[in-house]
Amino acid sequence: MFLARRLVTRCFSSRPLHVCIVGSGPAGFYTADKLLKAHEGARIDIIDRLPTPFGLVRSGVAPDHPETKIAINQFSRVAQHKRCSFYGNVKLGSDLTLSELRDLYHVVVLAYGAESDKDLGIPGESLGGIYSAREFVWWYNGHPDYSSLKPDLKSSDTAVILGQGNVALDVARILLRPTTALASTDIARHALSALEESSIRKVYLVGRRGPVQAALTAKELREVLGIKNLHIRIKETDLSVTPADEEEMKNSRARKRIYELLSKAAAAAVGTSKGDCGQRELHFVFFRQPERFLESDESKGHVYGVNLEKTILERVGSGKQIAVGTGEFEDINCSMVLKAIGYKSVPIEGLAFDHKKGIVPNVRGRVVSDTGGISQTEPGLYLCGWLKRGPVGIIATNLYCAEETVGSISQDIEEGVAGKSEKEGRKGLVQLLENKKVKKVDFSGWEKIDAKEKQMGIERNKPREKLVTWEDLLAAAAADN
Repeated sequence: MFLARRLVTRCFSSRPLHVCIVGSGPAGFYTADKLLKAHEGARIDIIDRLPTPFGLVRSGVAPDHPETKIAINQFSRVAQHKRCSFYGNVKLGSDLTLSELRDLYHVVVLAYGAESDKDLGIPGESLGGIYSAREFVWWYNGHPDYSSLKPDLKSSDTAVILGQGNVALDVARILLRPTTALASTDIARHALSALEESSIRKVYLVGRRGPVQAALTAKELREVLGIKNLHIRIKETDLSVTPADEEEMKNSRARKRIYELLSKAAAAAVGTSKGDCGQRELHFVFFRQPERFLESDESKGHVYGVNLEKTILERVGSGKQIAVGTGEFEDINCSMVLKAIGYKSVPIEGLAFDHKKGIVPNVRGRVVSDTGGISQTEPGLYLCGWLKRGPVGIIATNLYCAEETVGSISQDIEEGVAGKSEKEGRKGLVQLLENKKVKKVDFSGWEKIDAKEKQMGIERNKPREKLVTWEDLLAAAAADN
């Protein structure tokens, strides 16, 4: 039996296995890499709605974290593999339908991540001056959808960030770090100019629970705490711990380390001046949840502050505590609010979607559909990344996620569930895009964008100066060498 399965795999590996991966971020590229290694016959096409590959490595990683972007080198090698192609500026849902892709390919892997945001669902959320952290991050990273965003950095000296995860720390750091330290990064020029003129000097990081439960990592925390001339403010009462907190720290070295770093920062801040005009301050505000946003009297339709409810922690089950409102309220006045409460994947027409979890229902990466109350897997249709597991984890998390999905694909091929019929693959895709007059950007087009950005960067002593509009990106990709 084992020998028979090996023979099936070897036999199939010599036949073309046409695979389309939707999304060119880490999840997509790790999936492609593992499929190329697992199946000698794999012919892989990666499509993305943007003209540029690499997803959140390009548009999500902070500009002052160049070491995190090294993954691009590995992804580029995958894209340049003789059995792999990249086609940007191709949007699933408008340029192509999912059913068209499934007709062309033995395997379709949806790995397009999360391009929307969770809502708080509280009064005033639509006021001007309130943005998601994703929008702000895409703005300073030069994403073409948000290069024209105009965040209000001048109306007051205070910004509030709702959330205390790594994304919240990223945006706080960008707001408070001296712009001289950002000028030599690949931050978008429009963002650097706006930050140079920013009036923001105080940033409040607001979390529902306490310092023991803060959902950040020690590395990120140490970095923001180490910013020169940045004053850290934490209320001493917020650092009090309960027996339940002690238990959480006992069970998690990471949580204990976070608490120790915050306590040390608070102790170091005792006695430092609080009234220096223009000094930069980062306030960690624990045990508060947003109740509503306050509208400015002077500037109608614009946020003026956040009304926060004080919370306490209640124990639910083993080792978990949740925040519960106390009915006591307070305000923080500000001119800008960033909601760092989580990304959300966008549903795709024709597929079931779990709105609560923000995922397409699946079993080990196999898409599950519900027909007449009966759940069944969709042959040849798979998931990887945030669409599969929700918007959690770091770049490397996608490595293990891809491994599981590719394992499911391989098993389905061996068992004859996927890969049996003849498919056109790349030839059919290229013809379909030509018929629909879609101006696809292949990897050589991206290389032209890349070269132009790097050349512009040299002129400004930066790694690159990003092209930030669709028009400029497409023009660079189409330019003659």
